[in-house]
Amino acid sequence: MKPTSIAATPLTAADFAPYGDLIEVRGNPDKIINQGMCGRHNDLARLDFEAGRAGISLFDAKARSLPHMVDMVERHPMGSQAFVPVDGVPMLVVVADDLNGEPVSLKAFVSKPGQSINLHRGVWHGVLAPLERDGRFVVVDWIGNGTNLEEHWFPVPWTVEMLDG
Repeated sequence: MKPTSIAATPLTAADFAPYGDLIEVRGNPDKIINQGMCGRHNDLARLDFEAGRAGISLFDAKARSLPHMVDMVERHPMGSQAFVPVDGVPMLVVVADDLNGEPVSLKAFVSKPGQSINLHRGVWHGVLAPLERDGRFVVVDWIGNGTNLEEHWFPVPWTVEMLDG
């Protein structure tokens, strides 16, 4: 069977909203702090965790390129998961809707410098995939006892290509 192709589109808050939060500066700071030398853009993501706590980790991820094969997606039932690129590398963000515990209707987005994401708890998503070069990411996610990873392997992989134009 031939893989199913999907087109990656630019990451926007409106298109990504069903899956999570787009973390980026939008407009003026909510508050000026530190003796007027710092603007705070406040509360940009909805962190959501079961019993446990939020943890901050650093991930070193190898570069991917388009077209990109997606043979597996995963989700985290115990908590949301935020990815913040440290070095400004764009990332491919693959997400899917859920239908009776199965991922369906995959969508792909490409971030631009200055954009980070927070995946809502339980959202099917692809693996961390920096584009163009390797990337380091601050990851904020659930730390606790229990199983926080479900994987779904596709019998036929999906292919993500860049949207023409």
